[in-house]
Amino acid sequence: MSNTIKAGDTISVHYKGTLQDGTEFDNSYDRQEPISFTAGAGQMIKGFDNAVIGMTEGETKTFTFGSDEAYGQVFPDRMTEMPRTAFPDDFPLEEGGKVPLQAPGGEMLMGTITEASDDSVTIDLNHPLAGETLTFEVEVVKVN
Repeated sequence: MSNTIKAGDTISVHYKGTLQDGTEFDNSYDRQEPISFTAGAGQMIKGFDNAVIGMTEGETKTFTFGSDEAYGQVFPDRMTEMPRTAFPDDFPLEEGGKVPLQAPGGEMLMGTITEASDDSVTIDLNHPLAGETLTFEVEVVKVN
């Protein structure tokens, strides 16, 4: 009898994630290690979590969903500008570079530099995959 995934099961899956244009953004096969999580527990993005329910051990499935079931939309107010002097002189301020910042509530955020000048640095605090439609190819390795 096959093991069908239901909410609350601990499962291991291999996956490959791509954007609409085919660009690969993540691949567990490259790490040679599947990811394990509790199905339906909110440990994964909503679309991924929902899609694995009902799959069986050994099954491979491809699914696509929009940003509403992934990392949300892009919020313009999550852009911030900081003075260049807020960064150490040797900090690499290159477009696309990552910057760890602490929010007022103490939460750590990872921002992406979108622009750097002699005076200021603009940082995008949206998730890098916000606003994206994602496709995942998932292989169920184990259902516990």
